[in-house]
Parts: sequence; structure tokens; C-alpha cells
Amino acid sequence: MLKKILAGIAAGILISIGGSVFLACDIKYVGAIMFTVALLCICFKGYSLYTGKIGFIPEKHDKEAFSVLLLGLLGNAIATIVCGIAIRYAIPALGETALTICTAKLTQSFGSALIRGIFCGILMYLAVSIYRDKNNVLGIVFGIPVFILAGFEHSIADMFYFAASGIVSVKAFGFLWTVVLGNTIGGMLLPVITGALRKEKTNG
Repeated sequence: MLKKILAGIAAGILISIGGSVFLACDIKYVGAIMFTVALLCICFKGYSLYTGKIGFIPEKHDKEAFSVLLLGLLGNAIATIVCGIAIRYAIPALGETALTICTAKLTQSFGSALIRGIFCGILMYLAVSIYRDKNNVLGIVFGIPVFILAGFEHSIADMFYFAASGIVSVKAFGFLWTVVLGNTIGGMLLPVITGALRKEKTNG
């Protein structure tokens, strides 16, 4: 159990570093590209990121897979919250930038946050699955900047941003879980469709 949580904490630290460099960049295009260092290192090191693992649940959904997923999510949350608070303390300017970003995020409706989360989940699944299946980082290098520049929502990155912003509220908590739900739906969407197509082809 501890090992699974620690793998999630490691991934959360890296997402926090990616989020920090994004906040520090005045040019959002540069920040979006630099954020890719987080997922690249997570994949290379084999750490546990919820948005990178949820898409594989339709293929493997036994007790062990759910344990890895949920304990990894717990580790992701612990790390991003701690890192966000630390960054706000150490580099107040990044905390102020995060406050501006998160204040805008809270103006989104439930439907908007959910849909943005779904599209991010799709891209995260593609990025990780292409790396796993093809041993190719192009899905990461292009997929991460695409979801950031498109305005899609990544739940673990958002946990870091909100912690760095200093916003603590029921509305913020609800927003984060809405994005987790969206990432979950999006991450599983293509695998479910692919599985159905394979089944149809087999039956046909």
C-alpha cells in the first residue's frame, strides 16, 4: 500500500514542477511545452499518475488495478497540495498567478468543467498509451501542450494550482472532483470504443 501511495506522491511532485514552470512562463505556449517534462519523467520512471492510468481500467479492472489507481490518486493529491502550499510560500508571485487562474476556473459551469476534463482525459490516455505501445514520446510532446492551450482541465495539475492559489472552498472542492470525473470519463472513452469495435469485429 505504501509503495503505491509513494508512486502517486512522486508523480504528484513532478506534476507540481510542471505546473510551477507553466505559472512562471509569461508566454503560455512556452509554458505548455515545458509542462511536458512532468509526464515524460513520470512515464520514464514508472510513477503513478491517475490521469495516466485510468484509461487502462477497461482493459484490466481487477482489485490490484483499482488499488494502484486509487492509492496513486491519494498520493497525487497529497503531493500536489503540499507542493502547492510550498510554492506559494517560497515563490509568492507564482501563487498570485495561480490565484488569477483558479479564480477564472471557478466561473466555469459544471458542464463546462466536465467537458474540459473529458477532452483532457482523452489526450492523456493517448499520450500514455502511445508511449506504452509504441515506445514513442510524440503523444506526450504534442498531447500535453494541446490540452493546455485548448483550455482543457487536468485534475491533478488543478489540485496543484488551487493549493498554490490559497483558495480553499466547497466550490473549489466541487470543481476539482468534477474535473476528476471528466478525466475519468475521457480516459476510458476510447478504450471502451476500441473494445466494442473489437468485439463487434469478432462477432461479425
